[in-house]
Amino acid sequence: MKKILLLLTLSLFTSALSAQNYPHILPMKERAKVIDDLLKDKIETVLPGLMERTGIDMWVVVSREYNEDPVIETLLPATWHAARRRTILVMHNLGDGKVETLAVARYDVGEMFKRAWDPETQPNQWERLKEIIEERDPQTIGINISEIWGHADGLVVTDHKEMKEAIGDKYAQRLVSAEKLAVGWLETRTPKEMQIYPQIVRIAHEIIAEGFSDRVIQPGVTTTEDVVWWYREKIKELKLNTWFHPSVSIQRADPDSFDHLRTFDSRPEENVIIPGDLLHVDFGIEYLRLNTDTQQHAYVLRPKESEVPDYLREAFENGNRLQDIFTTNFKKGRTGNEVLKMSREQAIEEGLKPSIYTHPIGYHGHAAGTTLGMWDQQDGVPGDGDYPLHLNSAYSIELNAATYIEEWGKEIRIMLEEDAFFDSTGVWYIDGRQREIMTIPRTASKQ
Repeated sequence: MKKILLLLTLSLFTSALSAQNYPHILPMKERAKVIDDLLKDKIETVLPGLMERTGIDMWVVVSREYNEDPVIETLLPATWHAARRRTILVMHNLGDGKVETLAVARYDVGEMFKRAWDPETQPNQWERLKEIIEERDPQTIGINISEIWGHADGLVVTDHKEMKEAIGDKYAQRLVSAEKLAVGWLETRTPKEMQIYPQIVRIAHEIIAEGFSDRVIQPGVTTTEDVVWWYREKIKELKLNTWFHPSVSIQRADPDSFDHLRTFDSRPEENVIIPGDLLHVDFGIEYLRLNTDTQQHAYVLRPKESEVPDYLREAFENGNRLQDIFTTNFKKGRTGNEVLKMSREQAIEEGLKPSIYTHPIGYHGHAAGTTLGMWDQQDGVPGDGDYPLHLNSAYSIELNAATYIEEWGKEIRIMLEEDAFFDSTGVWYIDGRQREIMTIPRTASKQ
């Protein structure tokens, strides 16, 4: 019997691999062209304003092979998968909306960073950097050191020490933290990026929807771990990447209470999915250097059921309402901690039981920028929670609303996460958001 069930599961798994029609996904060569075009556009149109805003005259990003600064990974051309030996990128603010970009390296670093070091005439790479600095005489030299953001703390101790020694006391005294410049670079989304981001999020939504369907799930047979690994295989089949291992969890009419740590990771043992289960997935992909992060729900219909029970739909509406309260409070210049406090107070006043833990998204899944709560820090997050919101930035609107279900005799959590963009019009979801719990199967015959 076990062998038959295994074969049935494998058959479902195999047939599901080609069942869904996804938005167009570019071949690798075309992806490289898009990535390089986006980088060129961002350096030319965004970087000058960021350097002016943060008061950095020269930004020096240093990285050694396989010990990459998180920022340099976003500056390399698509065909570079890592820094080469020691790679030094120099960005000098010329004023009038222009930035000079140089590579103190043995090679051009893509189209944007032309080689500015010839080892034959100047064997010492640090000495060449010193010459470049002396020729331009910047008053502030930004380097990636930060106590708050790991994304902006990529200059390693050895390179920091050697750089200071090489450029001399005069310019070493002009070294400043470039954390706000680095964060601004990482968090800002360009108009060109926002033309392609909706389709990336749509791909993620389509993968989730297929995984939470009877193309993949056979109630009574398929386990949560089966679905997790189906998602991993589907991502690879589509030639995409994920930045974290997906999780699939269950809430059901049993005595188990909600456990935050367990729900956001795999359960200790595999759970067979059965009718009446409320499923939850946490899932993300990376494509064209942009990431997604999504949490959605599905319900497994019981015999003779054709729709989600009213008590679960009402609980889901509480989750949507919390999203509305929260995103309405986004205002340029407000800190994450201010928005968190306002939103929680308003939600509690309306009778909701909120938990908010939203983060920026973009080049990284948990990206640099304004943090708006953590699941275990609902009173505010020191440091990045004190950072103000800036326009043209993207966030994973991640939160949950707890609701007591009389029929189950316990509290459940509607755990939602959708990628959104914050601009002068407010917050809008990049590819919409889940407004109803999916059903498995999607339609049921009515008898």
